[in-house]
Amino acid sequence: MNARRCLLGLTFCTCYLASHLTNKYVLSVLKFTYPTLFQGWQTFIGGLLLHVSWKLGWVEINSSPRSNVLTWLPASLLFVGIIYAGSRALSRLAVPVFFILHNVAEVLICGYQKYVWKEKTSFTKICSALFLLAAAGCFPFQDSELDPDGYFWAVIHVFCVGAYRILRKAQKPSVLSDIDQQYLNYIFSMVLLAFASHPTGDLFSVLDFPFLYFYRFHGSCWASGVLGFLLMLSTVKLRSALAPGQCAAWIFFAKVITAGLSLVLFDVILTRATVGCFLLGGLGEALLVFSERRSS
Repeated sequence: MNARRCLLGLTFCTCYLASHLTNKYVLSVLKFTYPTLFQGWQTFIGGLLLHVSWKLGWVEINSSPRSNVLTWLPASLLFVGIIYAGSRALSRLAVPVFFILHNVAEVLICGYQKYVWKEKTSFTKICSALFLLAAAGCFPFQDSELDPDGYFWAVIHVFCVGAYRILRKAQKPSVLSDIDQQYLNYIFSMVLLAFASHPTGDLFSVLDFPFLYFYRFHGSCWASGVLGFLLMLSTVKLRSALAPGQCAAWIFFAKVITAGLSLVLFDVILTRATVGCFLLGGLGEALLVFSERRSS
């Protein structure tokens, strides 16, 4: 059983690493900065593969009443915000920086649980939230490659992630399984992004993209769609098979190896101050894992 869980965790880490680095390559190296099209393509591929998997009997998708689907629509709208803003932020920020800012969502969730839901919060988790917030707050002042637009979209991404996860917790227990929720997210995102591609100008601007007919662009887009689906599936399997603390540990490990390898593959200017922010953020997330393992 332990070997099976370890294999599941390693599969998740592999999908996490490959998915994020592929997305970073398309967004930053190839500079395919048309988020409605890129995210629309990914959700189309994800939805298609999930539908095929359902028809083949590999996953189970339940037919839910319309009221349950309508109840989930606000979460699907937040999901669109997560992937759209995340795509725009990742195209402008280094992967470790994106992770540090993304982790602020944990601070929002912790604050909401403590002050709105009045849940008891451990001292370790409070320290974790403070370290994560300090790392994200200090980094813009130490970033020699400061991109205001990148930080702007990262902030929107963080608030969408925080709100999405709070909404999911508020709806527990839900008649919709994790697969049901993701299936609805894919459908809603695909439709909304398709309609948004014209008003945003992406639909016609993409015709000027210099690598539009190059095989490496096509291959990278196909890889991003398939890897995104595999990451979603492995995440669902990980959460269903492991305790929350163990899931948090695997996610932390995946972030560390992804951030470390991205420093080798992509150009990033490092200073003592920025490395200090990375280490502070890593310490904050390590404390979060520790608190999750103690509470689970």
